[in-house]
Amino acid sequence: MKICVISFDFWNYDAHIVKELRREGIDAHHINIGAYQHENFPARVKNTISKVLLKRNLKNELRQEMILDKLNKLGPQDQILVINPELIDREFHNQIKKFTKRYIAYLYDSLARCPAEHLVDMFDDVFSFDKKDAYKNNFKLITNYNYLPEVKKAEPVKYDLVYLGSFDNRISCLWKIIARIKTFKIKYNFVVVGKKTWTKNLNIQNNSDITFTRKRIEHQDIARYYNQGNVLLDLMRNNQTGLSFRFFEAMALKKKIITNNPTVKDYDFYTPENILVLNEDFSNIDPAFFQSTYQELPPEIYKKYTIGTWVETVFNL
Repeated sequence: MKICVISFDFWNYDAHIVKELRREGIDAHHINIGAYQHENFPARVKNTISKVLLKRNLKNELRQEMILDKLNKLGPQDQILVINPELIDREFHNQIKKFTKRYIAYLYDSLARCPAEHLVDMFDDVFSFDKKDAYKNNFKLITNYNYLPEVKKAEPVKYDLVYLGSFDNRISCLWKIIARIKTFKIKYNFVVVGKKTWTKNLNIQNNSDITFTRKRIEHQDIARYYNQGNVLLDLMRNNQTGLSFRFFEAMALKKKIITNNPTVKDYDFYTPENILVLNEDFSNIDPAFFQSTYQELPPEIYKKYTIGTWVETVFNL
């Protein structure tokens, strides 16, 4: 069987899908449109001028042409999975679809954040991690996946609470959480990543409470970062109810998690001993949660959320 995954894999999560498919003996390939770079400096200048004067992003067009070039080399595929298909124009979807018997999509952003309604008719099946979107649009609901090997023995920790996230409006929540946990003398390490982190200097808050950086933590170092904490912090993006990868990374690392995503209570791996769901003013943060031990999940529930189960479900293996 031949399977191709097409995605903009900024955080390198999608590569695990291809790795798992290959582990199961499938001829799998990944076309990462996020890895496309301009050939040279003049090409970059040309694209900038085109965006400003013509409102036309040449880089996006070249990325999509790259998909077709790679598929022409790979040949026909039994299945092609496109992750967040709104990044590809409909005319290119029509051409990509000719290379496969089964064309499927996975949405790990909500439609409110990344509109793709105009494209869903292109696919044989559409999977979504957002429960609201799945029910409203008759998509197949599936969570993100646990891609890490299960930790057998916990490592010593440096912090009670750790957070890693992009530079966005969730920072306002971080300040409120910091104000709350400081009263309990909770040790924490919050890292915010993004090109616009320079604007932190415009904030009157004490910036030493949060590490702002333009340089993101490499994907292979994420588990090492989370292992420094006893509890992970998960904060929802606006207009999104799907479960982030934090829940599944916490599952593998045997870490407890604090979140403001109430939909986690709907899943069978939820236990209040491991997952604290915040109320609106964060007043239910309790130091006792940081002191109690992680409760092991039943093996059958743990397996249900592994990447092996995920690829079997999505690709009908």
